[in-house]
Amino acid sequence: MSDTNKVQLDTGVDAAGTIDEQDPVLIEEQAHLDKIYAKLSAMRDELAAELEHGHEGAAADLRALSDEIRPDFGGAADEVMETLAAIETLNSVIDAYNQYHDFSVDKLRRLLLLLRQPYFAKVRLKMAPDRPARDVYIGAAGMTDERSRPLIVDWRNPVAETYYNQENGQTSYTVNGRTRTVELELRRQFDITRNHLNTYFDTTIAIEDSLLLGALRRHHSEKLKDITATIQREQNEVVRHEDVPALLVNGIAGSGKTSVMLQRIAFLLYRERETLSPSQVHLFGPNAVFEHYIDNVLPSMGEANPQVYTWRDFCEAQGAGGRDLGVDTDPASLEALEAGMGSLFLTVSDLREIRVGDTVLLKANQVEGAVDKYARFGVGPRFCALVTDDLHDRVNRRIASMSKDEELQEEMLGLDVDDQVRFFGETVSPENEQETASLTRRWLEQRFAAAHDEIDRLAWLRLDRVAMRMLNKPSVSASEWLYLRLLITGRGDTDARYVMIDEVQDYTTAQLMVLARHFSRAHFLMLGDEHQAIREGTASFAQIRELFCRTHGSVDECRLLTSYRSSPEITALFSGLVEHDEPVKLASVHRSGVAPHIEVLPDRDAFLAALRERVAAAHDAEGLTAVVAADDGAVSWLAKQLGGAADVIKNDRELPATGVVLMSLRLAKGLEFDHVIIPDASAETYPDTPLARRRLYTAVSRAMHEVTLLAQGELTPLVSA
Repeated sequence: MSDTNKVQLDTGVDAAGTIDEQDPVLIEEQAHLDKIYAKLSAMRDELAAELEHGHEGAAADLRALSDEIRPDFGGAADEVMETLAAIETLNSVIDAYNQYHDFSVDKLRRLLLLLRQPYFAKVRLKMAPDRPARDVYIGAAGMTDERSRPLIVDWRNPVAETYYNQENGQTSYTVNGRTRTVELELRRQFDITRNHLNTYFDTTIAIEDSLLLGALRRHHSEKLKDITATIQREQNEVVRHEDVPALLVNGIAGSGKTSVMLQRIAFLLYRERETLSPSQVHLFGPNAVFEHYIDNVLPSMGEANPQVYTWRDFCEAQGAGGRDLGVDTDPASLEALEAGMGSLFLTVSDLREIRVGDTVLLKANQVEGAVDKYARFGVGPRFCALVTDDLHDRVNRRIASMSKDEELQEEMLGLDVDDQVRFFGETVSPENEQETASLTRRWLEQRFAAAHDEIDRLAWLRLDRVAMRMLNKPSVSASEWLYLRLLITGRGDTDARYVMIDEVQDYTTAQLMVLARHFSRAHFLMLGDEHQAIREGTASFAQIRELFCRTHGSVDECRLLTSYRSSPEITALFSGLVEHDEPVKLASVHRSGVAPHIEVLPDRDAFLAALRERVAAAHDAEGLTAVVAADDGAVSWLAKQLGGAADVIKNDRELPATGVVLMSLRLAKGLEFDHVIIPDASAETYPDTPLARRRLYTAVSRAMHEVTLLAQGELTPLVSA
């Protein structure tokens, strides 16, 4: 950070860098922390005891209420009504106990979270000119005392926005759609471990964020950490952005896009806690390594993880696995499918029989009968719904007919006791043919229940064959198959509320067309860096914007232009690989570090010696070093040359906390490391092309503190030695 950007801070730390135990502010704040910590501890103990003994009391009360009910459904009408009222009262009591239990468990969860660090900031706000200023302490969760007065305010509470605005003096926050203007007299940051105040920072102007700088000086962790205490103003604009149909975030490498996305999810779960479930939030990440990397962030904030997918996971979950994943599918193919729906007709060769195991329930010509019956409506959602209902009816009629078959009745009667209980809930002994047929039907309905699932998932329609005919192609991709199914059924995920796509620059227009239609009712947050599009054929930000304007009506956009990951030297190196249409703040967060090491080796032997030397040195250094090769082939070759000196990371591997790993650029995307070694920084691997520039930008920007570029032969023309 340049000297011109430094400000004088009150910190509770003397000139030698040690804690000033006599600092009156430190003494006052430690006393406040002691008081709050004691309250939190007492509340935890009291609530834990209540939960432990409450179960016993609730059970006794419910038994007493149950004993008082005398079921009478055969007497006079008023007696029946009295019985029903008593049962309703009992149900209400049970519901009340359940609600109290859920509330208490949630409160205990928040207490345990706060006992790790009660709060991380304080703001002193003057709410009105004629009223005294009041202190508001901000933490990872909110908590009130026994009189419902706030002890700690949740960071997602509207008033906490005054902290993240980083504006001393007049500032504002929004609550219930209304803007409140207040005076921020003090913005104080704390470094707290349980009940110990390590230090504090007072900033008089919003230039230096001491908690952020402290966090950035730390070494890489094998897990992404939440940034609640250090969210910066431009990041906060994304986290607290109004709820819109589509929000597109374009951020440079290291600007905290993934962290911001997770904070946004936590913010939405808090703001809509009465109506939004984590299962209604879907997150798309680049690979399984990334999924492991982020899996503890939301739980550390007291929130459950959303549904997490890669594109492959999504395709397999939707039944499109086993096909080409469609990462190269031309969007024109999907447009052709849509244009061809008006003239599409189905023949018997497009249809399948409905079977469960070896038993055929409906032959293909019977399925054709249902299709022909509704052909006048044209193939589409209405047609599909009518045919599906008809097929369900036909299967039910088929099972009803089978229940009269004597052989099947004998098989039912021969069920052992365990199977009878499993199918009927009790042992059975039918007294006549009618009862026998009825039980046989119940048994067959369960035995062949999968037939209805097959009908619902369109197993009766050869979608691949239909798509191949419509596109005049010998095979179809997962993208094409999924899109045609959506066109025919009109059914996507109607329960999803939010879809988050990280590294959106890696998705093709066709993939995004599928997701936009599948999650047509959901709001989208898409984050990426157009300079990290490391594969040809992916969607540009202009194409993403155009697509979601068409499908979701409008697209809001945000930019993240500050890098918090890399040292100024590394940031300057990767920023020099692209032309920015807006200025990037290169020296706003980190102090000077180590200059990039660029070395050109004359031959293979010299190259391997230099690489092995760097890897050996990395083993002795702190943190995690990644050798990032251009592709999987290079990873395989380097793994043989390095022996066991580097841990090879595959798709399903978690990152270690320290040591040296070897991985492809494809898997390194979205991750960060203390030191990055690029072993193939040659003109052959990284020529002067737009794609190579983006690939090298991505590789270099994975580094936090050090980066090494090794080239065998000619160095890439994209950098200078």
